[in-house]
Amino acid sequence: MSDIKFHLGEAFPLEFHKVRVVQKLHLVPIERRLDALKEGGFNTFKLQTTDVFLDMLTDSGTNAMSDNQIAAMFQADDAYAGSQSFLRLQKAVEDVLGKKYLLPVHQGRAAENIIANAFIKPGDVIPMNYHFTTTLAHIQDKGGSIEELLHDHALQLASDHPFKGNMDIDKLEDCIARHGKDKIPFIRMEASTNLIGGQPFSISNLMDVRRICDKYGIMLVLDASLIGENAYLIKQREEAWKENSMADILKMMTNLADLVYFSARKLSSSRGGGICTNRKDLYHNMEALIPLYEGFLTYGGISIREIEAMAVGLYETLDETMISQSPSFIKYFVEEAVKHGIPMVTPPGVLGAHVNAGEISSHIPQDQYPAGAFAAAYFLVSGIRGMERGTVSSVRDENGKEILADAELLRLAMPRRVFTLSQVKYALDRLVWLYEHREMIGGLKFTYEPPVLRFFMGELEPLTDWPERLMVKFRKDFGKSL
Repeated sequence: MSDIKFHLGEAFPLEFHKVRVVQKLHLVPIERRLDALKEGGFNTFKLQTTDVFLDMLTDSGTNAMSDNQIAAMFQADDAYAGSQSFLRLQKAVEDVLGKKYLLPVHQGRAAENIIANAFIKPGDVIPMNYHFTTTLAHIQDKGGSIEELLHDHALQLASDHPFKGNMDIDKLEDCIARHGKDKIPFIRMEASTNLIGGQPFSISNLMDVRRICDKYGIMLVLDASLIGENAYLIKQREEAWKENSMADILKMMTNLADLVYFSARKLSSSRGGGICTNRKDLYHNMEALIPLYEGFLTYGGISIREIEAMAVGLYETLDETMISQSPSFIKYFVEEAVKHGIPMVTPPGVLGAHVNAGEISSHIPQDQYPAGAFAAAYFLVSGIRGMERGTVSSVRDENGKEILADAELLRLAMPRRVFTLSQVKYALDRLVWLYEHREMIGGLKFTYEPPVLRFFMGELEPLTDWPERLMVKFRKDFGKSL
């Protein structure tokens, strides 16, 4: 896809879609937003959408579906077994991802549960480029542990390295030498590394990981939930693949993996998920678990209508104008924020713009959850719901001590084809104002802390009256404005 140049000199992303269905939004006053934070325990997951203006919490299940996806839903074959809708999905998976055996599941974490049940036993170690929250929880639930094997530069949040999601091959060799290949059921690569800013890996790095897998006889598992955007950034950044099509790049990535799983909420802008492979032995290892945990083998707990939408969405992943929309908006937002001196994760990644809340709120100790506090403050001054990706999203060790996150980030997700450029500019405007008043933000403490995945359901409260003081300053600067 060629770049669009503008005569007047301004550079901004141009949408290659038109809006045909709209949903009304509400921007409530800041006083109501403060009450909403208190009611939700200063956890953006617990906010009600009636209080949210722009929902940048996640791209999971919030991407806009195309007209063709919605139309396909009306041809659903509502059969419990042997549905023709499943056969259409199966063909789409083979055409796009190159895998002929498909196990449907209701979403990505369900795939993780099946894989963990089938392959992980107590004492096993899973090397990976980086963990995702639910992945870690499923591995630990089965008595396993993880080793994250990124290059050292990957956690330098502001850099120009194009592939911070790459696995360090020397560290991988060392991991196998220390634990032994029999303790490693598989190596996992995530496209793209969600928790450190949506950073991609390169095909050359994936090839290196494949060579290690072949050398030791270890299975390679690919989390392909954001593989479309990872492939797009490969096309943009990896010289050897710049002239290749999205289809070529996707197939190369999936062909290198023994097992591919995905959340359709991300990959195909629909609901559901799947596990796919060309190895019949792996398929049979997992097959019986689908009826046990999910549903029959031709629906896997997914609505048949969503299966039809998923099939169409997989083909649309090959459309560069569609898949580039979110990364181009993210790039615009990040580059504009950096112009204002705001610390951001660079280079811009996928899924969302990632604000370096740890650096912005360096006056807040990490065990007082600076990213969580910044997420709450940002909602307060903007009505925009982002997601904390820091120590709130981490866990405690066996002694109850916080395991501090590698990074304290506020993720502002930009689902595909959902927001307009004026809304993105509003989000930037409020971020700039909050950055200029960052010293007013204080810490948080837990008042209710679930033992697993606490960032979903936990509740916190501010350590001082900083939210009230920030609200007063907002009113002074913005007057009656929302």
